[in-house]
Amino acid sequence: MTNTDAAGEDGNDARLLQLSPQDNVVVLIANVAKGETLRIAGAPREMAMDVAYGHKLAARPIARGEKIFKYGAPIGSATADIAAGDYVHIHNIKSDYIPTYNVEGGA
Repeated sequence: MTNTDAAGEDGNDARLLQLSPQDNVVVLIANVAKGETLRIAGAPREMAMDVAYGHKLAARPIARGEKIFKYGAPIGSATADIAAGDYVHIHNIKSDYIPTYNVEGGA
C-alpha cells in the first residue's frame, strides 16, 4: 500500500486536481491503484479500486440527487449517495443533459 502525505494548500493529494473551488469532485492526474491512500480535503482515503488518470473522485460526501459539479458547472446528478473519495462515474451519476447508457445498452 502506498501512502502519500504530499498535499497542497487545499488539503488534496498532489495527484488530484480540483478544477474550480465550487467542484464537489476532483480529477486524478495520475493512475492510482487499489489500496493506495490519497489525501482529499486533508483526510486520508484508501482507494477501493484502481482508477485511471482523468477520472473523478468525490471531494466530499455527495447525496443522492445532488448535482455533480466539475469545471464549476453542473455535469449531472448523483444516482446514489457517494462517499468522499469514491470513484464518480456512470455507475453513480447521470447526465442531466444527454441520456446515460449502461453496460447493457439501455438508457
